Amino acid sequence: MTGPARAVPRSILYTPALSLERVVKAWSYDADVHLIDLEDAVPPADKAAARAVCRTALEKSPRPENVAVRINELGSLAALHDVLMLTDSAVKPGIVLMTMVTSAEEIDLLRRTLAEAGAYPEVYVTVETVEAITRIDSVARTADGLVLGSADLAAELGVDISWEAMQAARQAMAMACARFGRACIDTANYRLAEPAVLTEETTRARALGFHGKATVHPRELDVINRLLRPRPDELALARRVAAAVAAANGGIAVLDGNMVGPPFARRARDTVAREDAWTSRFGSTDPAGTGAGDGGEG
Repeated sequence: MTGPARAVPRSILYTPALSLERVVKAWSYDADVHLIDLEDAVPPADKAAARAVCRTALEKSPRPENVAVRINELGSLAALHDVLMLTDSAVKPGIVLMTMVTSAEEIDLLRRTLAEAGAYPEVYVTVETVEAITRIDSVARTADGLVLGSADLAAELGVDISWEAMQAARQAMAMACARFGRACIDTANYRLAEPAVLTEETTRARALGFHGKATVHPRELDVINRLLRPRPDELALARRVAAAVAAANGGIAVLDGNMVGPPFARRARDTVAREDAWTSRFGSTDPAGTGAGDGGEG
């Protein structure tokens, strides 16, 4: 990890901008980031109405810094209207999620456009094209976070959405995000009727180095938050590792029968810094500031 620790969301709940009531209701669920979707979940005929819903929702949001908006593919007329809505809105989202990105230049273009309106959101990129995978280092360096988009990527590859088919993309994302200190977010689980799949997928993504996971259903948040949010036992161990190596003057120490040294201490310090950053931004027991407390079923 390079630079200051980034506050990375561990759960992102997607809600289509099809009704204001539905978007506002989603804020009562315990997600780190609430995403308003203007892209695939909104039929073309409903795009204009969805933008109006999104703008009103942003104005009503108690914590817009933890609201994301997924816009349509840059270069499309729909995306042009999405960006105009964002620049005209009095309240800006904390995160803008781009779709169908093929190069880092697209990210720069969006940043410059939003900056002209005084908007400086974090820009996350949905990694769902072969071009984005082959240019993953430049995309990760330019973005603030990457989100695996398995459905479009699988369609382009002509494969099923399986762990094996997505493994190469996940590994490329994890390495690029680690190199540049970016948020690394796993794809949504589409097998909603098989909860064991969500647990296995989230556990394996975490083992690869992913920080968070997207979801389209609030019912999945309990599992995602439990597996990916900071855990007190892990933080305590990380602090003990760092302290043990420091006590050995930066050399080798033995902790609980295990040898630890400088690489272990570096990882421990990164873990503590990243988890502290998460707690500072997302750690409230009422993430949306709605007074609703922890989430429930949808």
